Amino acid sequence: MAERRYYRVAEHFFSIEAPTEMFAPLTNYDPFRVWDTPSDMCFQLSIGIEPIDMEQREHVFTDTSDEDLPRIEVYRIKQNWLFCIAISKDAPVCSRLLTTPDFRQAWLEIDTQMSHFAINNAAMLLYAFSTANLYTLEMHAAVAVRQGKGYLFLGKSGTGKSTHAQQWMKAFDDAWLLNDDNPIIRLYEDNGQSRLVVYGSPWSGKTPCYRNLSAEVGGIVKLAQAPHNEARRLKLPEAYAYILSSASGLKVVPEVMDALYLTISRIVQTTPVFALECLPDTDAAQVCWNAVTDKNN
Repeated sequence: MAERRYYRVAEHFFSIEAPTEMFAPLTNYDPFRVWDTPSDMCFQLSIGIEPIDMEQREHVFTDTSDEDLPRIEVYRIKQNWLFCIAISKDAPVCSRLLTTPDFRQAWLEIDTQMSHFAINNAAMLLYAFSTANLYTLEMHAAVAVRQGKGYLFLGKSGTGKSTHAQQWMKAFDDAWLLNDDNPIIRLYEDNGQSRLVVYGSPWSGKTPCYRNLSAEVGGIVKLAQAPHNEARRLKLPEAYAYILSSASGLKVVPEVMDALYLTISRIVQTTPVFALECLPDTDAAQVCWNAVTDKNN
């Protein structure tokens, strides 16, 4: 028997329809579940094991840019998009996601042994692409919150984002972890004033941290390992490039990328972005905190 459940992440709604038993391992979505049917949703995902007809598929590109992340093969089937996803660079495909051109309707064919992985990756892709035009970015980052502000730590896999976030927990009694891998940032503009808010999500990498909470962004920090601890504020072109490299997008869809470019250009004009060369110690957290809270930066 299938059922449809509704969720809200960063004030955007979506739904997942699946056989009831498939929801059992999806506990990471529970904090984000809503019980009333939303009037508008960014996407609706239907899950099954029926094969998707791929005879007319046309290969677009294969994303293997990061060996620690899943391999994603992208195809077109007429006007629709098809994503064939594997758990790693050399693993066999374990799920196929077919979407409408605007990513608002999608169907997922899965290997039932990999259902949790498949559903998570499908939902992450759909969320990123369907909300791009709503001043929303799905980021590859860790987020620590202190004194009511959220601080995003960016960097490639293995850079030490999670480690640095943990150093904040050790250095400051009032710091806490909002998300360890895939937070959402959303830009609000009211009466000419910009406000950037970071939200927790159901997707948090290796550290389970699924908090349906949010905080206004106090700063964004690009990390690099070094034999010292030193921070500096980035100029706009550097800041723009680092945020773009950490935001989820689909480069072959101009509408998605144009929306990301616009959002990032507005973010860097109002939100301080820093580079932190650091050691994996609590002194690095203190140096970072001093930089992001210095009114002269």
